[in-house]
Amino acid sequence: MKSLIHIFLLSTLLGMCLNANAITISPQNWWVGMQNNTLQIMLHDQGIAKQQWQLASYSGVSLKSVTKTDNPNYAFLNIEINPIAKPGVLVFSSKSGERFEYQLHARKANSSKRNGFDSSDTIYLINPDRFANGDSSNDTVKGMLEAANPIERGGRHGGDIQGVINALPYLQKLGVTQLWLTPPLENDMPSYSYHGYAITDFYTIDPRMGSNELYRELSAKAKQHGIGIVMDLVLNHFGSEHEWMTDKPTSDWINFNGEFANGKHATSHARQTIQDPHASEFDKRQFSDGWFVATMPDLNQRQPLLANYLIQNAIWWIEYADLSGIRVDTYSYSDKAFLADWTKAIMTEYPAFNIVGEEWTTNPAIASYWQAGKVNNDGYTSSLPSVMDFSLQESLIQALNEEESWNTGWVKVYQSIANDFLYPNPDNLLVFADNHDMSRVYTQLKQDLAKTKMAMTMLLTTRGIAQMYYGTEVLLDNTGSNDHGDIRIDFPGGFKGQPSNAFTGQGLSDEQRDMQQTITTLLNFRKQSPAIAQGKLVHFSPKSGIYSYARISEQQTLLVFLNKNTAAKNWSLAYLQEVIGQYKQAVSLFTEQQINITDTVTLAPMSATVLIIE
Repeated sequence: MKSLIHIFLLSTLLGMCLNANAITISPQNWWVGMQNNTLQIMLHDQGIAKQQWQLASYSGVSLKSVTKTDNPNYAFLNIEINPIAKPGVLVFSSKSGERFEYQLHARKANSSKRNGFDSSDTIYLINPDRFANGDSSNDTVKGMLEAANPIERGGRHGGDIQGVINALPYLQKLGVTQLWLTPPLENDMPSYSYHGYAITDFYTIDPRMGSNELYRELSAKAKQHGIGIVMDLVLNHFGSEHEWMTDKPTSDWINFNGEFANGKHATSHARQTIQDPHASEFDKRQFSDGWFVATMPDLNQRQPLLANYLIQNAIWWIEYADLSGIRVDTYSYSDKAFLADWTKAIMTEYPAFNIVGEEWTTNPAIASYWQAGKVNNDGYTSSLPSVMDFSLQESLIQALNEEESWNTGWVKVYQSIANDFLYPNPDNLLVFADNHDMSRVYTQLKQDLAKTKMAMTMLLTTRGIAQMYYGTEVLLDNTGSNDHGDIRIDFPGGFKGQPSNAFTGQGLSDEQRDMQQTITTLLNFRKQSPAIAQGKLVHFSPKSGIYSYARISEQQTLLVFLNKNTAAKNWSLAYLQEVIGQYKQAVSLFTEQQINITDTVTLAPMSATVLIIE
């Protein structure tokens, strides 16, 4: 009889431990000393809403209430953490005997005062699966739906966070100051999961990329190399293999009742409906609530529990991984009231932080609507510091590919930048020549090295925050294919068996070496140039195939000339008197020669000339 009793007690205790361990807790920890003293912990387990939770006495922390939903498998604990609270362990227990511990950490010194990326930075965009394979043991992970398939353009190629860590010395030498990785979070999808935008766990790094701890190690080691980490967050959608598809926290967690309906509930991509004063409610909903594809269900951020979940998730990653910025995927597709709350919450917690939103439009009237400080006719107030300048990207490619005339060529760039009056802060726009969703700049410019060098010189010396796509420095190319798998080509030297290596220079062509040296010169100059970091932009109407502008600060002035002519030009500087002033000499960035600027300068054909006045 005693044996039976012992077995029964052991089984009961074991069952209690198993139940406690089965609970999914999000976020898994938090910090004391946050600006916002409230925390909402989401618990997920079979029938957990039936439990009655209590918090063991802890100075400065109280369990204010428990929110239950129409799904008995979820409960939300509403916690208040007062300023007097110290780091430690909270102990929660239920009347039925379940128990779990919850860690409250101390924040890093001056965490709230962290500086985000700014106009002095160059952000290097990496798709980690295609950059470098630093740990081949995690190429395929048992239990995950998709294995490595490096010969398939849409398959997983094996690049990972360790590969990025290994490349930090190269990136520092190149002149990179920020890294933007496409989402490294878990994408446990049966296929096409390498890109990272079909997230199946918002709090966990995909094990084929590494681990949470390794991501944090990347951040720490990157900072030792003078490089910050910008995390790519997705607020609009998630992966269809996420447990939310089979066990939604609330019935309204997913837009259109969680149904794609064979495309009936697909997004219209009609982003202009947000600003259109005449837009129908039907069109507005079809844009914001519509799904991208069946494998990316659309989140309903009007659901307050979900809205809070996404806000806390962003703050958790900033604290946990010591981030210096966030890039938000498909920004305008989310509910716009939620976006205002989300950005305000983050910028209140971190006033000097930076967030850039992807609003893929070449119309600056639409893009500027989202930038903080914009006074909009509909009264909408945004706290988003930065948006991506798709207008300049398109204009630059057109300018370099078109013949010069009164309305083609460089005038397209001039007109795009002239629209800066629409933005509250044009210096905080993200400028770029290409990214992971479009053909590479070398491809768009028809494999023309001179044009590519001009394009990158312009983007790395004009106003705004520069972003460069990995491999641009060695002319990676997707000519002949617009498939994303070819746009996101493997970085040379990042994988075994490649004929060339960009990290060492082995096997690179003369043109690749030339481009790599040009980028290295530009990026390292940006790092220490006051004219780039704080300088005013003054540009001049293009003429005779030449676009020219100046960047002016108290310590330094830059003169930039972009010459599309196939012949050299003996170029008069008389029109530049307002920016040259009494200076007579400048130094050429690329040749390091002293240049007389009292009369004329010689501009090489199809080239960019950057002159430094100090």
